[in-house]
Amino acid sequence: MSKTLVIVESPAKAKSISKFLGSRYTVKASMGHLRDLPKSQLGVDIEHDFEPKYIAIRGRGDLIKDLRAAAKSADKVFLASDPDREGEAIAWHLSHLLGLNQGDKNRIEFHEITKQAIQAAIKHPRQIDQDRVDAQQARRVLDRLVGYQLSPLLWRKIKKGLSAGRVQSVAVRLVDDREEEIRAFVSEEYWSLTANLQSAGGTFLAKLVKKSGKKLSISSRVEMENVLAELMGKEFQVSEVRTKEKKKLPAPPFITSSLQQEAHRKLGFSPKRTMMLAQQLYEGLDLGKEGTVGLITYMRTDSVKIADTAQAEAKEWILSHYGNEYYPSEPRQFANKGRAQEAHEAIRPTAALRTPEMLKGILSRDQLRLYRLIWERFIASQMSVAIMDTLTVEISVEDYLFRANTSTVRFPGFLAVYEEGNDAGESADDEQNSLTLSVSAGEKLSLIKLQEKQHFTEPPPRYTEASLVRKMEEEGIGRPSTYAPTIETIQTRGYVVKEEKQLLPTELGDIVISLLKEHFPDILNLEFTANLEEKLDLVEEGNAPWKSVVGDYYGPFSVTLAEADEKIGKVKIEDQVSEELCENCGRNMVIKMGRYGKFLACPGFPECRNTKPLFEEVGAKCPTCSKPLVVRRSKKGRKFFGCLGYPECAFVSWEMPAPEPCPECQQLMVIKSSKRQKKHVCTNPECRFTKVIEEA
Repeated sequence: MSKTLVIVESPAKAKSISKFLGSRYTVKASMGHLRDLPKSQLGVDIEHDFEPKYIAIRGRGDLIKDLRAAAKSADKVFLASDPDREGEAIAWHLSHLLGLNQGDKNRIEFHEITKQAIQAAIKHPRQIDQDRVDAQQARRVLDRLVGYQLSPLLWRKIKKGLSAGRVQSVAVRLVDDREEEIRAFVSEEYWSLTANLQSAGGTFLAKLVKKSGKKLSISSRVEMENVLAELMGKEFQVSEVRTKEKKKLPAPPFITSSLQQEAHRKLGFSPKRTMMLAQQLYEGLDLGKEGTVGLITYMRTDSVKIADTAQAEAKEWILSHYGNEYYPSEPRQFANKGRAQEAHEAIRPTAALRTPEMLKGILSRDQLRLYRLIWERFIASQMSVAIMDTLTVEISVEDYLFRANTSTVRFPGFLAVYEEGNDAGESADDEQNSLTLSVSAGEKLSLIKLQEKQHFTEPPPRYTEASLVRKMEEEGIGRPSTYAPTIETIQTRGYVVKEEKQLLPTELGDIVISLLKEHFPDILNLEFTANLEEKLDLVEEGNAPWKSVVGDYYGPFSVTLAEADEKIGKVKIEDQVSEELCENCGRNMVIKMGRYGKFLACPGFPECRNTKPLFEEVGAKCPTCSKPLVVRRSKKGRKFFGCLGYPECAFVSWEMPAPEPCPECQQLMVIKSSKRQKKHVCTNPECRFTKVIEEA
């Protein structure tokens, strides 16, 4: 009886796949890459057409030996690494390590870990796609050339331990540019005026929008008082009533970037956490009687294509739970953007009939939350459009025009299952008003109240991890597999920190980006980086030789590198001196920035290596012992607030403490902010006194 060896990347995937194959098959895991460029040297022969030098990864010797023995005793070997460039490269490296014939059809590919998909893949093996491998090699070599030649320059000019990456540096630049916009922003005053009106059908609100047919802008209290004076005693009359039907299409099923953004908005997950949970759902989880089953399709994709079988399952579920009117006249497909992988699918459940409710008590809380998000988004994508009735009422007051809008759902369609979030974390629909169709043109209205309000324009918001993913996708920076690790890397390296879910450049990040902007403009140029991504796509499509792409990039880069080495002087980062004295040597300690924020360090390093936390007081007292509350960070870098007296006093709060205690019970109050208002809320569950500080 012939024996077949199947090699996948992870033990979890191996366990899932073993279930679908008979006793003739042995499934083993490579644990990712087994061969790579050496860490201790450049590993790329620049003089000989960028030939890479691959070596076995340290610590993987026993695993390679085990796989070689298994391959030698098997009649057939199938390489079943992930269905993307990285997975193709892993298969290619494995074929070399195991001495397989490069012309053999020993590569199998699947986008979901189900019995049907695995058995179909086994029946249709193919040769390793050398073009896809070459695209990965080009990226790997380019990143090595930039990282290993630019980083030592930063060591010499700024400080040791710094590193620069081709994609990571652009991501830091985006964060840094946004911070510059915020610093340069000049706030401008403007005013709004809302009329509370009484009609025959009830009361409603209308906003002042025009004067004499032109958009009205009120920029000061004086201008507002002039408007109010002109409106005093005047008649409000309905000049026009417009009704309109509006159809709302469902969002497409998830791709990598949209999943990361929506999971951040709705579930509060970082891109890294989203991808970790998605990997678990993809590779398979033990469902009891069913055994280990892959619950979603491959999660690194930029394609919104859906398989016919999945659409048929979605149709069955929709018809049985909602009826014919909730299903469109024909299955809905979505168009891919740009160079999306047509062979790939969107992220969807492997079985649409496996509802989130069926997995309660089986999946962890966060696994279930992410599965529910993916399942609902996919089901909704296959449902009928939502039909909205919009009503616009225009009210004339001599030369002034007020307008009121409202929309109501006539037919929910896909909204019965799912509605896409936005970055504010709220519905993107119009603000609801109590308008009714009983308002009629020519009707005279009674003015209940005019409410003027002062506003100030706000700077552009800082990036969150989700909005940075969207920006990178829009600009063509990186690919689905690189978004999460890139954002993780720029924080790990101390170039960017996360505060209240927002990304800010550190002083170090600012210095590095300023230096790169001046001397390596191409590396930080968004269009240049996006064009390089397109060239890598051309390599994958077989339309460009990979070494030529590397050569076209490296030629100008090497010239710039040599020039920069001569031009750049030593950049001194001045440490801020604190009043805290080092208890070991008596020097004034200095403030430094680390991965988890600022800390105190002795300037006598390396003779004195003393460090200690730098506590930032928040202006509130501990409710337990009355010592100051300070900013602390968890092991994962999350900010929280704790007592300065720790560990004697263990009080902590995840929410920002308010400066004053509760006036009712004297307990701690915390600051809660939303898009609409900022308030102080008492933490005492028996009190819960609330004080609104600021209306938006």
